[in-house]
Amino acid sequence: MRKFIIAAAFAALAFAQGAKAQTNVQTFYDFGKDRNYVTTTFEMFKGDKFGDTFFFIDHYYATSDQVKAGVSSAINGSYFEIERGINFWQDSDLKDLSGHIEYDGSTWGAGIWCFGAKYFFHSADFSKTFTAAIMYDLHRGVGSADIPVKFSGVWGLNDLLGVKGLVFKGFIDVWGNNSVFADLSTAKFSVLTEPQLWMNLGSAFDGHLDLGCEIELSYNFAGNKGFMCNPCAGFRWTF
Repeated sequence: MRKFIIAAAFAALAFAQGAKAQTNVQTFYDFGKDRNYVTTTFEMFKGDKFGDTFFFIDHYYATSDQVKAGVSSAINGSYFEIERGINFWQDSDLKDLSGHIEYDGSTWGAGIWCFGAKYFFHSADFSKTFTAAIMYDLHRGVGSADIPVKFSGVWGLNDLLGVKGLVFKGFIDVWGNNSVFADLSTAKFSVLTEPQLWMNLGSAFDGHLDLGCEIELSYNFAGNKGFMCNPCAGFRWTF
């Protein structure tokens, strides 16, 4: 679901399979308090000789209570992100270091441009990966935050505990974010992490289908003050 930097699992696939594009669709049901809605996420990653491109779009659907109140059960909000890694020195000793440009936008607020650099850590066979990025945030229309910096970390572990097809992946973001809550208190930063566990169903679906779960853990995120925990379950189809 919501991610703010290139997915390490996609990067591993790109290195293993060349520049072939990787695309998937995920559908989750959110069991969090006052949530109970479905999210669909479309993701695409492709590497090339100049770097890589990653984008995703989340569509959020109305909750059961909203539908009962007369709200359409169709898409009730969207979040979009596109990222470009710049790396035309892939044959050098700095091949794992890339420039980074990102744009984030949603149906709820102004767009955000991000500029920075990222570093890709990985095991020899790319079964274990971690991407770390540091960026400057430029908020269009509302000004930059007092702390206009974002750190992102993304990890991917394939065949977890020796179980073929079991993948543990996720991300953590920490960023400056001038927030004002309903009680008029304020916060200067936010944290979001979404660890996911996926199990591939193997030859039954030619390797395309995964079943999994996700836990969204956040602090001062999306207008919610303090810590929140929202478990989700769903499936992923990789094309």
